[in-house]
Amino acid sequence: MTENPHDTLQEQTFYEQVGGEETFRRLVHRFYQGVAEDPLLRPMYPEEDLGPAEERFTLFLIQYWGGPRTYSEQRGHPRLRMRHVPFRVDRAAHDAWLARMRVALDELGLSPEHERQLWDYLTYAAASMVNTEG
Repeated sequence: MTENPHDTLQEQTFYEQVGGEETFRRLVHRFYQGVAEDPLLRPMYPEEDLGPAEERFTLFLIQYWGGPRTYSEQRGHPRLRMRHVPFRVDRAAHDAWLARMRVALDELGLSPEHERQLWDYLTYAAASMVNTEG
């Protein structure tokens, strides 16, 4: 008895459907290229090199979307709001973050359905990080 390919697709995680680790590494790398040039966002990354932040964000997204759980194994529970408390995240930072992410996401060339699903999550996540009026 052969499996229906449609059933197999349904069983795949979003992570697998969009191309796995390579896709998330491309997304986050392109995003951090934008962050490095952004006068509002760059100061929120105190490390000299953006590499460690890029790696953390990549591993987080990989885990969130159904890939390996390396992020939690290395860092524990994500606690995203808590980790962002030291930084002033206002509406301007929110908008800058989303603008940089929009460029990175557009360059992936995902299917419209996958692109919309990922964008919906990213806009929700960005809004939930806002911790300062203005």
